Amino acid sequence: MRKHAYFFTFFLIKSKGFNLEEAPYTRLCSTKNILTVNGEFPGPTIRVNAGDQITVDVYNKGKYNVTIHWHGVNQLRYPWSDGPEYITQCPIQPGGKFSQKLILSTEEGTIWWHAHSNWTRATVYGAIFVYPKPGTTYPFPQPDAEVPIILGGWWKRDIMDVYEQFIATGGVPNQSDAFTINGQPGDLYPCSKSETFKLNVDQGKTYLLRMVNADVNDILFFAVAGHPITVVGADGSYTKPLTRDYIAIAPGQTLDALLHANQQPDHYYMAARAYFTAINVDFDRSTTTAIVQYNGNYTPSPSLSLPYLPNYNDTSASFNFSSSLRSLASEDHPVSVPKNVTTQLITTVSVNTLPCIPNGTCQGPNGTRFSASLNNISFILPSIDILQAYYGHIKGVYGDHFPKYPPYIFNFTDEYLPLNLEIPKLGTEVYILDYNSTVEIVFQGTNLVAGIDHPMHLHGHSFYVVGLGQGNFDPEKDPLGYNLVDPPYRNTVTVPKNGWSTIRFKADNPGVWFMHCHLDRHLTWGMDMVFIVRDGDQWDERMLPPPPDMPPC
Repeated sequence: MRKHAYFFTFFLIKSKGFNLEEAPYTRLCSTKNILTVNGEFPGPTIRVNAGDQITVDVYNKGKYNVTIHWHGVNQLRYPWSDGPEYITQCPIQPGGKFSQKLILSTEEGTIWWHAHSNWTRATVYGAIFVYPKPGTTYPFPQPDAEVPIILGGWWKRDIMDVYEQFIATGGVPNQSDAFTINGQPGDLYPCSKSETFKLNVDQGKTYLLRMVNADVNDILFFAVAGHPITVVGADGSYTKPLTRDYIAIAPGQTLDALLHANQQPDHYYMAARAYFTAINVDFDRSTTTAIVQYNGNYTPSPSLSLPYLPNYNDTSASFNFSSSLRSLASEDHPVSVPKNVTTQLITTVSVNTLPCIPNGTCQGPNGTRFSASLNNISFILPSIDILQAYYGHIKGVYGDHFPKYPPYIFNFTDEYLPLNLEIPKLGTEVYILDYNSTVEIVFQGTNLVAGIDHPMHLHGHSFYVVGLGQGNFDPEKDPLGYNLVDPPYRNTVTVPKNGWSTIRFKADNPGVWFMHCHLDRHLTWGMDMVFIVRDGDQWDERMLPPPPDMPPC
């Protein structure tokens, strides 16, 4: 397996801090206050080297409880700073402070950070650039420059009003009013043209696009007119170069891509729009744009053409891109895919419904309330965090009976399924893993209520995506096609609509680790669970003690 480094250098001085505070921002012809870090939207970029250890002091000067998650930082032996609300900590209350330690190990490339409370991450997010260790280089030609390309969304309404209405009604949330590139909607939206993000380039140079999908609820297609892009990294790990006219990127995922400025000097659109496959569900159909603008003396074309983007519901386009990624698997960046699986889980990934509560508002199908589940358990957040309960041996906070296999076996992807299968159980269930166990998880999408793609994110571990497929997983035939040579090493995998994905990882990081769909409406509905990885026998296989300033519950 990949060997983790336990000796660290210090790269970022911790004195700057993250101040969570409201700031006014104008988009789409109106101004509103949004929650930011240090008044910036998107938030500040953190720059580190592989193997660094840094500390960020987080001050909550806003009016809501907040936590910060360092997405893609595996936090070896130190789940205390991972960030998900009521999983590894209680939230930082208004006026509170929490010093969060980031422990990097094998991560290299682009990862990111974001709020992990309710839907505050709609505006609280930023990139993390993890450079090679000093004395080493990229496994591709040195780019001439780098630029973050952070895809997001924008609501005209206050995001907490959107969230609270979503919870109250039991229906689907109001969709965003715009998508954004680096916080700007772009030319195609009202009152937005003058602020459109522009990337100025020199002809003949190469630019490293550090891409993040920070959108709350949408997988996105992205492309640059006239310029194929070459993917060289994903989720903080290098990949074999993959050149495509478009990419598909799910919420939670990151990509490193090279843009070669080798076209006739002009202005060229980059653009992104939704990939969305649910039936009879509204979604944001708009397109966000930015401009690649060549430097020099020339007369730009009077109008810009949008790049080719697949249709909104083009499942094969998304699947073909995701299934084409491969780990670099070089001498300097080797892979070590678990071959001997000691723990296998197969989990259904479903949208569900719950019966209407008395005198409640129920805007789900047929007067129900929407829910979601893994293996038919819809996750309920506890009132104190699971990590505190585990470490302190506090009883009654969670159960340890998350099922290894689906409790009901049926044709998961059938067009018509019995309504009684839609109702999940409610619970706060974890699955306990022995230290150093080798784990395989098969995610099986279902067509309950609404089949759709699900970006599943695992905290505390990266994993190898050894298989992807359409339809029902066949335990006899499908493993024969697993890629055990150079599968991509990721932290967020897209489970295709009415299909399956298989991941493998080694449980070598003791602690409490959240696993959930990164579409926040599904996370809120309960498409979540928790792994607890037990301590190993040696001193460096045991969870580190908590810091003194953990936020109180």
